[in-house]
Amino acid sequence: MNRPMRLVSKLEPTEICSEIGLHNRCFLCDLSGDPLRDFDAISLTGFYPRGAKLFVEGQRPKGVFILCGGRAKLSISSSSGRSLMRVAEQGEILGLSATLSGSPYENSAEMLESGQVNFIRRDHFLHLVNNWPEASLRVARHLSHAYMDVHEQMRALVLSDSAAEKMARLLLSWLKKTGIHTERGVHLKISLTQGEIAQMIGVSRETVTRLLGELRDKGIIQLKGSNLLIKNKDALEEMVNP
Repeated sequence: MNRPMRLVSKLEPTEICSEIGLHNRCFLCDLSGDPLRDFDAISLTGFYPRGAKLFVEGQRPKGVFILCGGRAKLSISSSSGRSLMRVAEQGEILGLSATLSGSPYENSAEMLESGQVNFIRRDHFLHLVNNWPEASLRVARHLSHAYMDVHEQMRALVLSDSAAEKMARLLLSWLKKTGIHTERGVHLKISLTQGEIAQMIGVSRETVTRLLGELRDKGIIQLKGSNLLIKNKDALEEMVNP
């Protein structure tokens, strides 16, 4: 069974909030007073390289992992070898539902980019939410947002009429989250492979290659390496059913 990798000699307590920019802080970093001090005291920090596995699907939950730097790939797999994934952004807490319920991790988490990750053991985390109502409320809110995100992904996968619509929905969601507006269009930095993009929208890698080529030929996007420029946002939106 895979165990979390770390490239530090020893895991030590860290003051998490001082390490992360305000925009990317996790939902527990704004705790106040004693709850925040307890949160910092039980958090252990490590540096994880790209490709390091934080936990694997079906593994007994050891605790939660906070992405203080980099991004991670969350994936689920079927017995036939098919998989579905989403990208967890900096500031997210991974393994939360399994840690709370005691059920096995429902997905696998692998680093897409190198970065700092803070770990909180399950017993320590449960003690935190059991003893501080403020922390418990924030956990409930986070789970609510995660539930909404799952619904949005299901909407894109199940209710889209075509693979082209799935791709359009994905690009528009990236545009909304991380797009940088320029005079030429909206710039996106894509660190995923075409195979990983295919896992996100439930199609084959060959289909992703074809769809990106069609969007490029129509002048809707421009793609060079990991740099993607959305030149015609309106055309993408017209591909999506309301």
